This record gives sequence, structure tokens and C-alpha cells, in this order.
Amino acid sequence: MKDFELIPRVNITHSPTPLEFLPRLSNELQCNLYIKRDDCTGLAGGGNKTRKLEYLIADAKQQDADTLVTVGGFQSNHARQTAAAAAKFGFGCELVLEDVSGTPKEDYYNNGNMLLDSLLGANIHPVDIDDDCNDVAQALIKKLEGEGKKPYLIPMGGSNVIGSLGYVRCANELVQQLATQNTQIDQIVLATGSAGTQAGLLAGLIAAGSDIPVLGINVSRSAEEQNKLVEQLLKQMLTHLEFDPKLSANKVATNGNYYGEGYGITTAAMISAVKCCAQLEGLLLDPVYTGKAMAGLIDLCETGEIKPGSNILFLHTGGSQGLFSYREAFEA
Repeated sequence: MKDFELIPRVNITHSPTPLEFLPRLSNELQCNLYIKRDDCTGLAGGGNKTRKLEYLIADAKQQDADTLVTVGGFQSNHARQTAAAAAKFGFGCELVLEDVSGTPKEDYYNNGNMLLDSLLGANIHPVDIDDDCNDVAQALIKKLEGEGKKPYLIPMGGSNVIGSLGYVRCANELVQQLATQNTQIDQIVLATGSAGTQAGLLAGLIAAGSDIPVLGINVSRSAEEQNKLVEQLLKQMLTHLEFDPKLSANKVATNGNYYGEGYGITTAAMISAVKCCAQLEGLLLDPVYTGKAMAGLIDLCETGEIKPGSNILFLHTGGSQGLFSYREAFEA
């Protein structure tokens, strides 16, 4: 493995993020549930993208960029954290954000992450549901270059090899915390979307010699599609870290039973899971990612697929800022 500490990185994350036990929810689910609080990374409310941005910002600085460009949905947590990182390090920020069909609309366009994006000084380029945000971003980059600027494109979710290095670091941090606390974990459960968090975490666990299984609860696509996406990125990461990409074999597991009608569209199980965590643990999840992941975890416990007494770790990837844009769904 190449010397991981020599890879360029800026320091943003409040780390190590806490590793906590959830006693009341554990009692409810008849398992031992721990939570890794990556909602507490600190950048404009925190979330998992902060770890990725440490490496992406470093790469942008190395390329002498002056403007960050990224894409996502209107309520993208990644866009919020990118806007915050741009402000912190003196970059311009251009957010190409697309509408998402089927989402609650009363507060969707001007509250939650959209409000914070504006406060952070980002320029927002709205994209209609029928248009491709990546095409719009490429056109914007050409325009910025024509104006003499040096844009740096961050992919959706920051989920390329560079960004996903943040979760290699997280895996190492987690392994150390578990050893210090003398805690054995049977499985890690997390929300998986653009694949970088799951692929990075798996790469980091492989690098650390840990065989803890990781289950991604999908927020936007089937298990077959998501598995391919995660495995492809995992192989790229292992190659980048100078490991054999064949070490990815049988490591990727996702479950596509809980995302409902589509990305960002509410489900009754998500709403129930968000309320359950809030009322049992004072813990805020989000409606797009962690709410659906927790709904999956709860169902897997209740159906016995996760065996009673198991030691489960839930990776909280943040996003509670999005709750304010989904207010009507929780008041129904």
C-alpha cells in the first residue's frame, strides 16, 4: 500500500467523530446498536461529504483552481458542504442543482439545504427535471473557462477515487475506536447512493485487515445496479492504494428494498424511522439517506434477518438539515 498519509489533504473534519451506543433503540430492536456520528463532522452542519472534501479541496488547490463546480438535487447535502468548503478555502462555488420529482414541494425550493447554499454564498443554477445536470455543468465549465476562471469539477456526491479516500481514513479511525472501546461489530449498515462512502469504507477496512461486513441500504436504485456501482469504484480505489483489486470479491452487499418510488421520495417507513430515532434517542436523521437506511435496519431486525443480540454499527452520514424542506411530510 502507498503511504496513505502522504496523499494531499486539507484538514476540515472534526475527528474522530463520536462512536456511541444507542440503548433505547437497541432495546426496541433486540440488538446492540452503535452509531458512528459522521453527522458531526462540523462543516456547515456536518455530514459524510466533509471527509471527501478534504481530499477534493487539496486536489483542487494543487491544480490551481479558483472555482468549485458540482451537481446534485436541490436538497443535496453534498452541495451544502461543497459550498461551505468553498467559502472556507476561498473558492468560488457554482452549484448545478436539479429538481427531483415526487418530493414534497412546499418548502423544497427555499428551505433546508437550499437556504444554507445561499447563505454560504454559492451561485445556484437550477435544472429542470427533464434536463441533465451533468450536461449543464459541462457547459458552465466552458463558460467559466471562457471568462478566465479555473473551475474544478466535483462529481455527484464527491464519489470518485479522490473523494472516497475520505472514507478510507474513516475506516481506519473506526477500527481504532472499536479496538480502544474493546467492541466487536458483526455488521456495519449505512445509506448508499453515489457509492463513494461505501466503496471508501470497504477499501479502508480491507487496507486495515478488517473483515467486518458492510451492508448498504440503497436510496435510489436496485441492489443489482448499486452493487455494480460500488464494486467498480472499490476496485479503482484498491488499485489506487496499490492493493490487488481482486480483494473486492464478495465484499459488496446492498439492499434495494427500502428506497420506495425513488430518490428523495418519502416512504412511510422512513418517516416512522426518523420519528423513532428522534423520540427514543434524541437523534436526528434525514429524509433522503439515513432515514431510509434506518428504516431498512429496523425492518431487518424485526424480520430476523439481523439476528437478535447482534452487534450492529450504523454509520450516520448526516443530512438532518434536509428535514426542514420536508416539513409537510412529517406533519401529515
